[in-house]
Amino acid sequence: MTTIKDLIVRVSAGLGLFFVPALAFAQTPATGGNSDFTLEPVSGIVEEILSFVDSTVVPAIFAIAFLVFIWGVYTYFIQGGASEEKRSEGKQLVFWGLIGFFVMFSVWGLVNILVGTLGPDANARPCVPQFSGECAE
Repeated sequence: MTTIKDLIVRVSAGLGLFFVPALAFAQTPATGGNSDFTLEPVSGIVEEILSFVDSTVVPAIFAIAFLVFIWGVYTYFIQGGASEEKRSEGKQLVFWGLIGFFVMFSVWGLVNILVGTLGPDANARPCVPQFSGECAE
């Protein structure tokens, strides 16, 4: 009998093997010339996915963390005014909401530091210095 773990491994391996040929076409020609094969459709899909994650998923995760924090405050102060059990549940929700905020802001800050340091032109090749003080292209 096949377990869920075996099924996940088989499906993942099958999908991985399915996409292996795309890796062979991932590199652009080193000659700089025009090629018949371009990755524009794939890069467009990747840009759309990243745009969706950046504009929808990340704000939704922040909203969920904020709602957990607010629900914890509500549970601690209003619902658990007389019940110590409800107050401890509210403390836990506030704690985990704050931890979630801290982790998300930390990751967001690290990503911004990396983007600011490496910049969008991180793959651009620097110019070769010459004795004349100019850069050779």
